[in-house]
Amino acid sequence: MSLTRVPDGEIATIVTSLQMLDRPKPRPMAPSALRLDRWRDPAPTRYRALFRRVGEPWLWFSRLVMDEAKLVAIIHDPAVEIYAVTDARGIELGLLELDFREAAQAELSFFGLVPELTGQGEGRWLMGQALALCWRKGIERVWVHTCTLDHPKALGFYRAQGFVPYARAVETFPDPRVVGVLPTEVAPHIPLLSAPSRR
Repeated sequence: MSLTRVPDGEIATIVTSLQMLDRPKPRPMAPSALRLDRWRDPAPTRYRALFRRVGEPWLWFSRLVMDEAKLVAIIHDPAVEIYAVTDARGIELGLLELDFREAAQAELSFFGLVPELTGQGEGRWLMGQALALCWRKGIERVWVHTCTLDHPKALGFYRAQGFVPYARAVETFPDPRVVGVLPTEVAPHIPLLSAPSRR
């Protein structure tokens, strides 16, 4: 065995891809006071604000640095469905993004709730909603990926919902806190190793 050093200022994560090839058996929907609001053709600023609110603790940054035209092409595509998770007051507390652009497949592109809801059972409710939306006529596969930067229980959660791991990869990228995309104080559980200064 050998170790591959990750340069200072970068992050490495193990990405696990999981899938369902059969519609799960019906089960009672977990109760919740939350609801899903479909966002049709959301403004990029509104979308990014929710993406940041949900994903910042886990260093989600891909949609924050994406070229705006490319982002709009995705979030306004009729085969991509975006839902905000809201409470009774209309406060946005989560994001669900489903991608149906590949024939017969549904990808849970983004699935998350604000950290304040962790451990309250709302994730099971959201997954029930997601699977009900994904398994529609013509869908043969539902898939998702998670990584070691996500909540430590994320992989076990997906497996408990019926997803089966099928692939693993290592991804490296510049730490979004180092390059100024996210504040340096977010994700304190992931050590920040700044790149050495050049003089």
